[in-house]
Amino acid sequence: MRHRIMAGIVFSTIVMLAACVRAPVEPGTSSATDMASHELALAKGGFDEYGYNDHARIFVGAADGVDRVLDDAVWGEAQYAADHLVMKWNAEWDRGNDEGWANPPYDAWDTNHWNGQVPGGSGEIWHYKIIWVGRDLENSPYWQNGGYPIWNQFEVIFSQGTVANEHFWETHARPAGLGIKK
Repeated sequence: MRHRIMAGIVFSTIVMLAACVRAPVEPGTSSATDMASHELALAKGGFDEYGYNDHARIFVGAADGVDRVLDDAVWGEAQYAADHLVMKWNAEWDRGNDEGWANPPYDAWDTNHWNGQVPGGSGEIWHYKIIWVGRDLENSPYWQNGGYPIWNQFEVIFSQGTVANEHFWETHARPAGLGIKK
């Protein structure tokens, strides 16, 4: 059950990523200042204060920063805030987010590597691979056998982790490679 909660946090992180990055802001507000600081970091090709490098399509840092609010929580969940997260995604993921996933097909993928074996961390370690398959999910020509559906158009094709020194394989689709199945 705990790994399903963690999976929910991971998936929320992925979907909310684009909304946080691309939300319009009013000039002269603190949000505009935050966005300007974020854009300056990206213009330099580096990481912002939260852990994002959108130019390189990577997040590296404490999970606390993934929601772009440094409050010792990940969308209100304190349990995973100190965990170290490396998240990578491709240009198709950005395209899908920009379009609201309205112009398929997408060769979109995302990977997440959570390490909670850090000071103050959850103690859990999880690795995920997620791909876009479309709204037909299991009936989609892009579906990989062995995965599980999430959010009406994505499939988790790889999920394994460690909780309390016990290893779990949630899913290992065949094949577990990223990208659209040709």
